Amino acid sequence: MEKMSFEEALVKLEEIVHELEDGTTELDKAIDKYTEAMKLVKFCSDKLNTATEKVNKILTENGELIDFSTENE
Repeated sequence: MEKMSFEEALVKLEEIVHELEDGTTELDKAIDKYTEAMKLVKFCSDKLNTATEKVNKILTENGELIDFSTENE
């Protein structure tokens, strides 16, 4: 899963949700699918958190990274 992109993980997660929503999946397979879905949710959440951290940093004129805030300080 680590080599999977955010977009690929999201597509896979959506597929699992649709499979579980249709109600035809056997219980044991549904549990396995749910477990896989929760791993994908964590993977996507971690990717988003990493992206957020990167976006919240900007490069200053002297090359230092500083936190970026949109609030008036």
